Amino acid sequence: MIAFIGLDPVYFLIIAPALILAFWAQAKVKSAYAQAGRIPVSSGLSGERAARRILDASGLHDVEIEPARGFLSDHYDPRHRVLRLSMEVYQGRSLASVGIAAHEAGHAIQQAVSYAPLALRNGLVPLASVGSRLAWTLFFIGFILSYASQMSGGIGQGLMIAGILLFGAAVAFQLINLPVEFNASHRALAALHETGVIRIEEQGMVRKVLSAAALTYVAATLMAVLQLLYLLLRSGLLGGRRG
Repeated sequence: MIAFIGLDPVYFLIIAPALILAFWAQAKVKSAYAQAGRIPVSSGLSGERAARRILDASGLHDVEIEPARGFLSDHYDPRHRVLRLSMEVYQGRSLASVGIAAHEAGHAIQQAVSYAPLALRNGLVPLASVGSRLAWTLFFIGFILSYASQMSGGIGQGLMIAGILLFGAAVAFQLINLPVEFNASHRALAALHETGVIRIEEQGMVRKVLSAAALTYVAATLMAVLQLLYLLLRSGLLGGRRG
């Protein structure tokens, strides 16, 4: 039997493109953030004040903004309607800081206007979270049982299919997350200019930061899709051999 997952060379062969893209995306994010982080924003606003201006301009006065720990740990909490910004973004007065803060504010605006992909993504969070944790365990158990019994069907095959279906929820989450993130960046760029946080000549650098960040979501989605492909191949559902 070919060693499973971590020792299976087929696994690394399949996910290699996603790994390469992920490393490249991380390098671009760090480079773009470092470059834009050295450029003060013309308005002199911090990331927190920029986000506040954008939210208020959209009538979202009740959305709170809080500092968060961790490097680039910025996110929007739709359940509590809170924008949490890393200290570098919260206090920073650079193009990088206001760009990232505006992106997260874009998610709050999406929720306010009932942006359908965001609602669908948020609805998938519980299933995707559970699925990503249990899928590989179920598949591994099913793989072992199916191999041990030398049968293509039975409990082993059923467990593998269950694992694949669960992981499919995680893949669906990643696929739906892409338009959500791209749309948030689009809203961010428009709002930054419309509210006077940045000048039109500053948009290029902010776009560079947001585009680099978007690549990380593309890499995560590609990784999930290729992992699903691996599971389908190893289960025999796409003609791959399980042994």
